[in-house]
Amino acid sequence: MRLSSAFRSIVLALVAFAGLSSAARADDGYVQLTIIKAGWIIGGNGGSGVLDFHGRRYALSIGGIDYGLVFGGSRAVLRGRVHNIWRPSDVAGAYAAGGAGIVVGGGVRGIVLTNARGVVLELSGTQLGLMANADLSGLAISLH
Repeated sequence: MRLSSAFRSIVLALVAFAGLSSAARADDGYVQLTIIKAGWIIGGNGGSGVLDFHGRRYALSIGGIDYGLVFGGSRAVLRGRVHNIWRPSDVAGAYAAGGAGIVVGGGVRGIVLTNARGVVLELSGTQLGLMANADLSGLAISLH
Protein backbone atom coordinates (compact mmCIF):
# COMPACT_ATOMS: atom_id res chain seq x y z
CA MET A 1 0.00 0.00 0.00
CA ARG A 2 2.87 2.40 0.76
CA LEU A 3 4.35 1.83 -2.69
CA SER A 4 1.15 2.68 -4.51
CA SER A 5 0.58 5.90 -2.53
CA ALA A 6 4.23 6.89 -3.05
CA PHE A 7 3.89 6.12 -6.75
CA ARG A 8 0.71 8.20 -6.90
CA SER A 9 2.45 11.11 -5.18
CA ILE A 10 5.33 11.00 -7.67
CA VAL A 11 2.97 10.88 -10.65
CA LEU A 12 0.94 13.82 -9.29
CA ALA A 13 4.13 15.81 -8.68
CA LEU A 14 5.35 15.12 -12.23
CA VAL A 15 2.01 16.13 -13.74
CA ALA A 16 1.98 19.34 -11.68
CA PHE A 17 5.56 20.14 -12.66
CA ALA A 18 4.81 19.53 -16.36
CA GLY A 19 1.81 21.85 -16.14
CA LEU A 20 3.84 24.60 -14.49
CA SER A 21 6.73 24.35 -16.92
CA SER A 22 4.48 24.57 -19.99
CA ALA A 23 2.61 27.57 -18.54
CA ALA A 24 5.86 29.38 -17.79
CA ARG A 25 6.95 29.58 -21.44
CA ALA A 26 6.18 32.43 -23.80
CA ASP A 27 4.45 31.53 -27.04
CA ASP A 28 4.72 32.30 -30.76
CA GLY A 29 2.33 33.84 -33.24
CA TYR A 30 2.22 35.01 -36.83
CA VAL A 31 2.14 38.54 -38.18
CA GLN A 32 1.55 40.24 -41.53
CA LEU A 33 2.49 43.90 -41.96
CA THR A 34 1.99 46.32 -44.85
CA ILE A 35 4.38 49.26 -44.52
CA ILE A 36 4.46 52.39 -46.71
CA LYS A 37 7.77 54.26 -46.51
CA ALA A 38 8.71 57.62 -48.09
CA GLY A 39 11.25 60.33 -47.52
CA TRP A 40 14.02 62.67 -48.49
CA ILE A 41 16.85 62.55 -45.88
CA ILE A 42 14.22 62.22 -43.15
CA GLY A 43 11.48 59.77 -43.90
CA GLY A 44 8.45 58.28 -42.37
CA ASN A 45 6.63 55.00 -42.50
CA GLY A 46 3.16 53.88 -41.65
CA GLY A 47 0.82 51.04 -42.27
CA SER A 48 -1.25 48.29 -40.79
CA GLY A 49 -1.10 44.63 -40.00
CA VAL A 50 -2.59 41.61 -38.34
CA LEU A 51 -1.35 39.43 -35.48
CA ASP A 52 -2.58 35.81 -35.36
CA PHE A 53 -2.21 34.48 -31.81
CA HIS A 54 -3.98 31.50 -30.19
CA GLY A 55 -6.56 31.30 -32.96
CA ARG A 56 -7.56 34.97 -32.80
CA ARG A 57 -6.70 37.90 -35.06
CA TYR A 58 -5.68 41.32 -33.73
CA ALA A 59 -5.43 44.50 -35.83
CA LEU A 60 -2.13 46.40 -35.69
CA SER A 61 -1.15 49.98 -36.59
CA ILE A 62 2.36 50.92 -37.66
CA GLY A 63 4.17 54.25 -37.68
CA GLY A 64 7.72 55.44 -37.50
CA ILE A 65 10.55 57.63 -38.66
CA ASP A 66 13.75 57.06 -40.64
CA TYR A 67 16.88 59.19 -40.52
CA GLY A 68 19.95 58.98 -42.73
CA LEU A 69 20.12 58.62 -46.48
CA VAL A 70 16.48 58.15 -47.44
CA PHE A 71 15.19 58.86 -50.93
CA GLY A 72 11.99 57.75 -52.60
CA GLY A 73 9.04 55.66 -51.60
CA SER A 74 8.13 52.01 -51.27
CA ARG A 75 5.49 49.59 -50.10
CA ALA A 76 6.52 46.41 -48.30
CA VAL A 77 4.33 43.44 -47.41
CA LEU A 78 6.08 41.37 -44.75
CA ARG A 79 5.02 38.12 -43.11
CA GLY A 80 6.60 36.05 -40.42
CA ARG A 81 6.73 34.73 -36.91
CA VAL A 82 6.48 36.56 -33.62
CA HIS A 83 8.46 34.93 -30.82
CA ASN A 84 8.40 35.34 -27.05
CA ILE A 85 4.91 36.74 -26.45
CA TRP A 86 2.68 36.01 -23.48
CA ARG A 87 -0.32 38.05 -24.66
CA PRO A 88 -1.16 40.04 -27.81
CA SER A 89 -0.30 43.39 -26.21
CA ASP A 90 3.36 42.29 -25.92
CA VAL A 91 3.75 42.97 -29.66
CA ALA A 92 3.03 46.67 -29.12
CA GLY A 93 6.06 48.89 -28.70
CA ALA A 94 9.03 50.48 -30.39
CA TYR A 95 11.38 48.52 -32.64
CA ALA A 96 14.68 49.89 -33.94
CA ALA A 97 16.69 48.78 -36.95
CA GLY A 98 19.53 49.94 -39.12
CA GLY A 99 19.65 49.02 -42.73
CA ALA A 100 20.60 49.78 -46.28
CA GLY A 101 19.12 48.87 -49.59
CA ILE A 102 17.96 49.87 -53.02
CA VAL A 103 14.64 48.99 -54.57
CA VAL A 104 13.91 49.80 -58.18
CA GLY A 105 10.62 48.24 -59.11
CA GLY A 106 10.48 45.28 -56.78
CA GLY A 107 12.60 43.16 -54.52
CA VAL A 108 12.75 40.85 -51.54
CA ARG A 109 13.17 42.08 -47.99
CA GLY A 110 13.95 40.33 -44.72
CA ILE A 111 14.37 41.80 -41.26
CA VAL A 112 14.56 40.75 -37.60
CA LEU A 113 13.30 43.25 -35.01
CA THR A 114 13.17 43.18 -31.18
CA ASN A 115 11.26 45.41 -28.76
CA ALA A 116 11.93 46.24 -25.09
CA ARG A 117 9.81 43.30 -23.88
CA GLY A 118 12.02 40.85 -25.77
CA VAL A 119 9.46 40.16 -28.50
CA VAL A 120 11.21 39.12 -31.71
CA LEU A 121 9.70 39.64 -35.18
CA GLU A 122 11.26 37.56 -37.98
CA LEU A 123 9.83 39.00 -41.19
CA SER A 124 10.32 38.53 -44.91
CA GLY A 125 8.38 39.56 -47.96
CA THR A 126 8.31 41.82 -50.98
CA GLN A 127 9.01 45.50 -51.44
CA LEU A 128 7.85 47.60 -54.41
CA GLY A 129 8.78 51.15 -55.33
CA LEU A 130 11.77 53.39 -55.93
CA MET A 131 13.79 53.67 -52.73
CA ALA A 132 17.43 54.08 -51.75
CA ASN A 133 18.26 54.05 -48.06
CA ALA A 134 21.10 53.73 -45.59
CA ASP A 135 19.43 54.75 -42.38
CA LEU A 136 18.34 54.14 -38.83
CA SER A 137 14.67 53.30 -38.60
CA GLY A 138 12.24 53.42 -35.76
CA LEU A 139 9.03 51.46 -36.05
CA ALA A 140 6.19 51.65 -33.53
CA ILE A 141 3.50 48.97 -33.49
CA SER A 142 0.26 49.43 -31.59
CA LEU A 143 -2.58 47.03 -31.00
CA HIS A 144 -6.19 48.10 -31.75
